[in-house]
Amino acid sequence: MNFELLNTDKKSEARAGQLITAHGVIETPIFMPVGTAGTVKAVQQRELTEDVKAQIILGNTYHLYLRPGLDVIEQVGGLHKFIGWRGPILTDSGGYQVYSLGANRKIKEAGVKFQSHIDGSYHDFSPERVIDIQRSIGADIVMAFDECTPYPCTREYAHDSMHMTHRWLKRCISRFEETEPLYGFDQAFFPIVQGSTYHDLRRESAEFVAGQNQVGNAIGGLSVGEPAEMMYKSTALVCSILPKEKPRYLMGVGTPINILECIALGVDMFDCVMPTRNARNGMLFTSEGIINIRNEKWKNDFTPIDVNLAGYVDTAYSKAYLRHLIISNEILGAQIASIHNLSFYLWLVKTAREQIIQGDFALWKDQMVQKLGNRL
Repeated sequence: MNFELLNTDKKSEARAGQLITAHGVIETPIFMPVGTAGTVKAVQQRELTEDVKAQIILGNTYHLYLRPGLDVIEQVGGLHKFIGWRGPILTDSGGYQVYSLGANRKIKEAGVKFQSHIDGSYHDFSPERVIDIQRSIGADIVMAFDECTPYPCTREYAHDSMHMTHRWLKRCISRFEETEPLYGFDQAFFPIVQGSTYHDLRRESAEFVAGQNQVGNAIGGLSVGEPAEMMYKSTALVCSILPKEKPRYLMGVGTPINILECIALGVDMFDCVMPTRNARNGMLFTSEGIINIRNEKWKNDFTPIDVNLAGYVDTAYSKAYLRHLIISNEILGAQIASIHNLSFYLWLVKTAREQIIQGDFALWKDQMVQKLGNRL
């Protein structure tokens, strides 16, 4: 994998670059749709390519390990072939599940014991095992095994967790270096910065991660309930330390406003379930603000969901029709809404990239942020 930095905004830390992988070039800044179990919910792979214009998608180590299982994935030759996706894939190591499945896991120095949410069976995830699983899945970018700390947590907890994550990182790197890809193409490894919202810990973790000299780096443990300003301050601090010549991935973020603000701080890569999860509940993101399509006001509105995005987002369906589908619990409603939201997110980062290259990003960002929070 190779990363080339093409432009930097003059009035912010925003960057435009390209990330070259075995399965294609990723133009940054980029948003990555989340396909936890080998599917971006309600969206076909053809639609991801043609409508959403996604350049890279995510899978999740924990969920894919449980179902369909590594035997199935290995038999067909990796996740790309199993799901019929030709572009790059990134796999989350399962570190977020250490946070989100708190009632079903136990953390020790050796690793984490999970109780399956599917059948109650127990499974041990060590840093070494997580690397082996991601080799079997065959993602282009694999993540370190870490603990995503909750918010709030005490400084003592954040300190101890961060140092355990650092020890796990060294074990991940050793395993990654002593093993080989299984499917004939290179894989890249990203460490993860932790430290909760404590700036001294974030600085220490960022310096430790930068010192591992991997091809890219990630920022974890944010967007877990902390105020947005705390997230921005932690992100800015970490980006000031992580090397400029390598891609920076802010995990699990976020709203359109979060993404623009963090692009301005120097982040290159984002992922979040929000576009699809909110879409299934009738919340749409547009260039003028947020629409709750369930509201009565849209019942007789036959205009496109976002007329400003004509030519990029599908404008064949009206607000009135989509409201009818969502209210009626029709599956097509969730599909159209999901494609729209993902298309909007990809339009947003594409336009941000264009503004960075043109030198107008900071002004454009401030104007967009004013609109994106509107409730229409």
